[in-house]
Amino acid sequence: MPSLPLFSEPSGESHQAAFASWLAAQQENGALRQPSSIAVYRDMWGSFTAWCLGQSPAVTLASLDKGDLSAFQQARFGMKSDDLSLSPRYALRLLRLIDRVLRHHAKTHDTPVNTAAADWIATQPEIRYADSARADPLPEFLSVSEARHLIVFLSSARPRPGTTGDRHAQAALSWQALRNRTAVALQLGAGLTPGDVRLLRLDAPTSQMAGRRERPWKVAVPGNGNSPAREAPVAPWAGELLQHWLKIRAETLIAGEFLFPATRTGKPWSKEAQYVAAKQVLQDAGIEAAGGGSFLLRHTFALRQLRRGATLDQVARWLGVEPEAMGKYQRVLTGPAEVV
Repeated sequence: MPSLPLFSEPSGESHQAAFASWLAAQQENGALRQPSSIAVYRDMWGSFTAWCLGQSPAVTLASLDKGDLSAFQQARFGMKSDDLSLSPRYALRLLRLIDRVLRHHAKTHDTPVNTAAADWIATQPEIRYADSARADPLPEFLSVSEARHLIVFLSSARPRPGTTGDRHAQAALSWQALRNRTAVALQLGAGLTPGDVRLLRLDAPTSQMAGRRERPWKVAVPGNGNSPAREAPVAPWAGELLQHWLKIRAETLIAGEFLFPATRTGKPWSKEAQYVAAKQVLQDAGIEAAGGGSFLLRHTFALRQLRRGATLDQVARWLGVEPEAMGKYQRVLTGPAEVV
């Protein structure tokens, strides 16, 4: 009978089997429980596997070396991405995953460990130390007074409940201006990223009765890059503004399925246009923020929820991130209290 090594293995079988075995072991010992975490690791390993099988000859788990990993990383820099998949921290996380799967694969098959991933990390200082405190500065966030001021500014875009005297002031706002303020409100009041905001569909909000009025209280956020699909709670003040936007959107006969379209015909909102719009809203509110300020709002949401008693895992799920990524918020919460 012919020797099995003479025949190439089915495409991707070894890669997928190695990952599945590692994942099962992690779940069994309780080291990996969150569905969102599992989804992210599947996506990361899937991109690595696709690259390996796309080479000629295909890169196997046994043949993988540092040169292959350098080529893989360089290939990723040719991709367009709205997320952080090309950052040093993401690269470190991906290479650590590869190393762990390789080591588990060697252990379960009683074969020599392929240390290519660990060796590659050791030769890349920028990636090797990406998780250090120096490389992970504390997140910027709004002070209590700044957050209150911004909430008042954003909420002024809707009529006050039970009043009609400010209808003329509301009419002065274009539908685009109202869209911009509502989108910023969801970044501060639901912790959404700019990409999340652009991808929201018209059916994303879930509403409930608040007194005599209907008000959205959560939104369904589609998967985006390395962030899984999830649901995020909406602060009451942001829900009121979102409800007003839904009303004006319907009255204006804006087409399409996007919650925040670029045009009345329903064209998707571009990354650049949304960035400029959010930055302008913050400037109009008197908030100075570097880099457009979008993640300043997200960090403020996360810290506010943690201070209100939500757990790290819960807030991580709302943000669509790994619980490990919440360390930067813990460092803020355990720091010296601000003297007011």
